[in-house]
Amino acid sequence: MLTLLSMFYYICLRRRSRSGTRGEALTSRRAVESGQRAALPVSVEVEQYAKEVLDFSSHYGSENSMSYTMWNLAGVPNVYPSSGDFTQTAVFRAYGKWWEQCASAPPPFRRTPKGFYSQDYIELGFEEPVYPTAVEVLETYYPGAIVQILACSHNPFSQNPATDIRWEVLWSGEPTKMLTPHARQFSPNIKHINFPTNLLRLEVNSSLLDYYTELDAVILRGVKERPMLALYKMPIIDISDLSDSEEELSDVGGPFRQGGDSKYQRTGNGYFDKLPYELIQLILSHLTLPDLCRLAQSCKLLHQHCCDPLQYTQLSLQPYWGRLSDASLGHLQSRCTLLQRLNLSWTGNRGALTLTGFSSFMKACGLSLVCLELSCCHFLNEACLEVISQTCPGLQELNLSSCDRLHPQAFTHISKLTRLRRLVLYRTKIEQTAILSILTFCIELRHLNLGSCVRIEDYDVVASMLAARCRSLCSLDIWRCRNLTDRGLAELVAGCRMLEELDLGWCPTLQSSTGCFQNLARSLPRLRKLFLTANRTVCDSDIEELAASCPSLQHLDILGTRLVSAASLKKLLQSCPKVLLLDVSFCSQIDMRVVQELTGLFPNVAIKKSFTQ
Repeated sequence: MLTLLSMFYYICLRRRSRSGTRGEALTSRRAVESGQRAALPVSVEVEQYAKEVLDFSSHYGSENSMSYTMWNLAGVPNVYPSSGDFTQTAVFRAYGKWWEQCASAPPPFRRTPKGFYSQDYIELGFEEPVYPTAVEVLETYYPGAIVQILACSHNPFSQNPATDIRWEVLWSGEPTKMLTPHARQFSPNIKHINFPTNLLRLEVNSSLLDYYTELDAVILRGVKERPMLALYKMPIIDISDLSDSEEELSDVGGPFRQGGDSKYQRTGNGYFDKLPYELIQLILSHLTLPDLCRLAQSCKLLHQHCCDPLQYTQLSLQPYWGRLSDASLGHLQSRCTLLQRLNLSWTGNRGALTLTGFSSFMKACGLSLVCLELSCCHFLNEACLEVISQTCPGLQELNLSSCDRLHPQAFTHISKLTRLRRLVLYRTKIEQTAILSILTFCIELRHLNLGSCVRIEDYDVVASMLAARCRSLCSLDIWRCRNLTDRGLAELVAGCRMLEELDLGWCPTLQSSTGCFQNLARSLPRLRKLFLTANRTVCDSDIEELAASCPSLQHLDILGTRLVSAASLKKLLQSCPKVLLLDVSFCSQIDMRVVQELTGLFPNVAIKKSFTQ
């Protein structure tokens, strides 16, 4: 018996010391987390602010300014310790749950891990690579959105090509809602890692927040030499240590390599194989992708079920963005012949995916595809979009949000996807020629997002083409469009009367004095969401026309107007009982007393009024 226990202990130690990521037996992660070891200081701690913002998924600001942009996170604090809504901070594009409840939002993917909360991210480069001892985030408004902090082994300022890139989670948690919106310094207890880093990634989830979260600066503390760890006590090893979850996640498709390996085949399945095939499939449909891959190794029967293409009609690889590679796609390829919805958002950056690997997967699995999410996929190039246009003839939804490194010419291939119904081009470099070509051929479009597409020269021409070719359009986002006039807006609402969502936020060339907003309200009786953010000309007449003509209105943003009174807002809320969100921040006639009065009269309406302190 003693011999058996000794052999088991030896096997555990060997398994824990196989790789640097699992740690050596004498420096195990379990011992660190339980406080059984202490770090002995060997060098002076370095404190540094972010040198450069390297990448991000979205921001509230414009591509041509610094106000409310992610670039404000570089350098020393601009606002902290003050609290409130300041233009010098970094602000993401969305907050709350209402954003996901709009008609333009796609349905969630099945099999998303319960612990994956991330909705947005930002990557920051620092001057000196260090072994992190602390990360501090200065949050100045509505804190609590940060759900994960990661460190990367790659030096973003190195001239050498990236190889063997590793991402390690320093800290993770659930989204939270703080009791107050005031500033705080967020400094969670982080995990020790065995490589120096000067590249951090923050991931956020703002779904529980009542308004936009604002970040001011990020501090990385660390030492330049690897800390030596003193062993106080031999770590206790139990049977749960035999689970190499991180290693299995590092190669999502790995378990399919040895699909018929005899060591995983068993002849006896008890009575499990007596269950109907469909029932077993239903049970397995509740597993996450890594669990499905692990289960495929247990026996021949479950291998057959776990590899059934019906288990892979929807596939979200976004939660595994840091570990996905060409090899992963290759291992999954034969299982995805019936794939209909694919989410590759955030994946493939820094060489993890290549044109060869992506093209091979799309050629094998693209025929039945109807939805393709590629947000922030910087590996994409013109050849990749050409492959999509050739291999996905039935594609109906395409998301290229924040693919800001795609060459403008690449977008012309989208016009070949004539069955598109939803197209997201937020923060891309698409130009006027390409978007007009797309609108000419993709006449079934229902949802179009051109937010922050600053290279489109004349939005009046785009609006005219939409009115002529896409008359079934339900939602249109042209956030921060700089050149749409009342003439273009009039053509748009005359031709696209099915519109339910219209985002005209930060469109400075539209003037209420032309009657364009009243005409909009009269022309769009189905309107449920209207953003007129930062248009200072919106007045009582516009609000009263919305009250009279748009009974289904749910979301209205008139941030920044100086001409709207409390009386017109009260009339709107009385006439539009479905209103859930009303943003009156920086409306000079609407003070906190008015907000409190309206909230008392209409308790189901979330009335937003930001402040500065």
